[in-house]
Amino acid sequence: MKVAVIGCTHAGTAAIVETAKRYPEAEITVYERNDNISFLSCGIALYVGGVVKDAQGLFYSSPEKMKELGVKMHMLHDVTDIDIENHTLHVRDLQTDEQREDTFDKLIITTGSWPIVPKFEGVDLNNILLCKNYNHSNTIIEKAKDATNIVVIGAGYIGIELVEAFEESGKHVTLVDMEDRIMPKYLDPEFTAPVEASFQERGVKLALGEKVERFEGTDGNVSAVVTNKGRYDADLVILCIGFKPNTELFQGQLEMLDNGAIKVDAYMRASHPDVMAAGDCCSVLYNPTGEQVYIPLATNAVRMGTIAACNLTENRMRSLGTQGTSGIKIYEHHIASTGLTEAAAEQLGMNVATSTLVDTYRPTFMPTAEPLTLKVVYEADTRRILGAQLASTIDLTPAINTMSVCIQNNMTMDELAVVDFFFQPHFNKPWNYLNAVALQTWNEAH
Repeated sequence: MKVAVIGCTHAGTAAIVETAKRYPEAEITVYERNDNISFLSCGIALYVGGVVKDAQGLFYSSPEKMKELGVKMHMLHDVTDIDIENHTLHVRDLQTDEQREDTFDKLIITTGSWPIVPKFEGVDLNNILLCKNYNHSNTIIEKAKDATNIVVIGAGYIGIELVEAFEESGKHVTLVDMEDRIMPKYLDPEFTAPVEASFQERGVKLALGEKVERFEGTDGNVSAVVTNKGRYDADLVILCIGFKPNTELFQGQLEMLDNGAIKVDAYMRASHPDVMAAGDCCSVLYNPTGEQVYIPLATNAVRMGTIAACNLTENRMRSLGTQGTSGIKIYEHHIASTGLTEAAAEQLGMNVATSTLVDTYRPTFMPTAEPLTLKVVYEADTRRILGAQLASTIDLTPAINTMSVCIQNNMTMDELAVVDFFFQPHFNKPWNYLNAVALQTWNEAH
């Protein structure tokens, strides 16, 4: 069996390792545009900020490790054309420009995503950078050394983490986003407002609710970012606007979402029986709504890559979908979320209710008892849990993994109120905060 894999970051690495282990007789050939694999881009801000001293620690595999598994690794090779029906592909060696054709019996598409770059006027000026891969991270660090004014465009997780890293490095930082607050996809306003206040206390300029119109430059280098509401000096600009799936190669051959994400079933099989897809290039079942959506996350990618390999020849392992569970630490704020926010649910026209608990996480007779804020979003009629958000000055974020399981299993607030959780004064109260946030709604309803 000839297995071709296109792309080798999170989903690709997981799929290749599982394929090599599960099908020892298979001939596995990997085509990767870059000169490295398995880079944890979520660690870029830690690298930029000096928390991670050696970027090599952000790689969890290598072409050499793959070759030890008997995999044929073709680094710096670009697949330029593919005929899925006839099981053929054309590839170009980016170093020699040599081109050749290859065939496959099974295809695993793990081409990932790429940053969205709108066609702003002046976007081709020097020192306007992307933040996605290892080479980007090195360029950002090198350019930031001589930069005084840094503008980050995009207030999602990556942008927020970079702002913190730059501010702590002594830079003058401006954060621009067309939304009126930070991290709107993941959190409701009561969770984002404290982080915004922390940024402002440290001198970060928040240019929120502003649309970038153009970049201005001097001698070919960026000098300012101009929005519909202001002008901001910039020696360095980082674009963190979002991501799109890398799937142009498969247009017209596989079913896709409107944004180009390849549609897959619960076994990671695309619309052609010999094609699997996983990771940031494809759709995923979003359990709170039951819809196929695009959620590029490393956790989804690794899980989907493994599942795709398991089902390469027959359906063995079924994906359970995702809640889009994620977490972030900014200064003293430890925050995590899963599922729908209240704002997102309302935008979808869903009839939801919420329960918010503001409390200490453990008894006040303990030496410290830091506060927490926990919010749960649920269907008003059925009381089915749809989402949750948690914030504290200490790390309580693992509790959101529990809430993810609750959503996964269609639990209701009434059930969460009486779920069995342990009690120990070092960690919680006799009524765990996950019980308590649900119990207060039960009291209101009954």
